[in-house]
Amino acid sequence: MNRLFVDNLTVLDFSYFHPKRGVVGESWIVDVELVGELNDEGMVFDFGHVKKLLKQALDNGMDHTLVVPTQLAGVEVIHHADSDMIEIRYHNSDNALAFAYQSPRDAVYLVDAEQVSIATALPLLQNHLNSLVPSNVKQVSLKLRAENIDAAFYHYSHGLKKHLGDCQRICHGHRSRVEIFRNGKRDFDVEQEWAQRFCDIYLITEDDLLPSEHQGLTHVGYDAEQGRFDVWLNPKQCYNMNSDTTVELIGSHICDQLKLESPNDHWLVRAFEGVQKGSIAER
Repeated sequence: MNRLFVDNLTVLDFSYFHPKRGVVGESWIVDVELVGELNDEGMVFDFGHVKKLLKQALDNGMDHTLVVPTQLAGVEVIHHADSDMIEIRYHNSDNALAFAYQSPRDAVYLVDAEQVSIATALPLLQNHLNSLVPSNVKQVSLKLRAENIDAAFYHYSHGLKKHLGDCQRICHGHRSRVEIFRNGKRDFDVEQEWAQRFCDIYLITEDDLLPSEHQGLTHVGYDAEQGRFDVWLNPKQCYNMNSDTTVELIGSHICDQLKLESPNDHWLVRAFEGVQKGSIAER
């Protein structure tokens, strides 16, 4: 048997529900390995096909979704037979509604487990990819891993209603580093302060705030190109912005706040959106 590998095939940017942390933004790097016989071209599988077929399958699956552990005690998944909508509700140990969500079905990825982790998600992703490859490929194996970050980072979730792609989905997110330079020098203390401020945060565009019919929860909702999206969150997890929540505007927001707090200093912020991409703001 021959083995073919592609490292850094793609990055899965998504959010998942956790009973204590709430909605958690995450980014997993995907490495893939294929085991099989050589075809008539002397290949296990063409690299171009790997990047097209397998990457596309991953990007159209878990990526940019809300991942929900269906076996978590208190989680209820409601499918609407008369539409493509799905609802998620979570009642805590006191039987109080602590989270609610509704969206088109494609914006949710269900994991048949008590928690979302690499171990519980990996078999689902591998099984799907193995169903797509030609017969000479005997096995597709994935490695999922978080980026190795040796400084400040945070998990954030958001939705971009104006976006025409999957970023419009109201609960997707990222695990992101932040780099902040004060007068040309990296300020690790300020980076940690913002990482703590944005720890497991949901970033809200204030225009998307709605009156909440669920007591004690913050309601965010909007109509987008893919359909109607609504989420009800613990207000302690929410951070309001008077703009959209693109990475460009997140970086600008952080930089503006720093300039307000220390107007005599020069600030430069590199805000990341997941892995190896982001924005630069300078004030």
